[in-house]
Amino acid sequence: METTENIFEHFEQFIKLSDTLKAELQDRLQLVTFKKGELILDANQISTKSYFIRKGMLRTYFLKDGKEISEYFSSKNEWINSPKSFMQRKTDIYYIDAIETTEVFSLHVNDLGYLFDNFPEMERYARLSMGTVFGHFMERITSMRFASAKEKYAHFRKTYHDIYHRIPLGMIASYIGITQETLSRIRAEK
Repeated sequence: METTENIFEHFEQFIKLSDTLKAELQDRLQLVTFKKGELILDANQISTKSYFIRKGMLRTYFLKDGKEISEYFSSKNEWINSPKSFMQRKTDIYYIDAIETTEVFSLHVNDLGYLFDNFPEMERYARLSMGTVFGHFMERITSMRFASAKEKYAHFRKTYHDIYHRIPLGMIASYIGITQETLSRIRAEK
């Protein structure tokens, strides 16, 4: 299946993929398309699948006092799930939806467990790729705690430099923790 080339390229940034591992991945990955606005994970469900984005964009968010608060955005060549729910097999606070029509490779948690058990290089992949995610979250925490609204927006633009223009302003404002009006004022200053 030629469509798996970009996910194989992603893995090979971190590990060497043997032909056997490629075949096992190919057998376990499912190509799925989500429509714009489609709810992919409800907070009342256990996250049993991880999604590798082939094209498009997904958002993880939670509800606070009935308002959607965007937690992070994922796009091409990134994985997305509700990590706590996925690993602990419990419900969590997070929802995932499609900001635009999105094509993903879906991998079930049981298949991932099989790959970890049978291919030690998959554990190396997980460790190395999670280091990138961890660094991103640490930067975000620092930005949220110590930066002004203007600095938060600048950090957001830097972090999501290739996709920020595709994200609705209300979602950006909730991610940064400011009102949409404040965001509009900041953007007008440029």
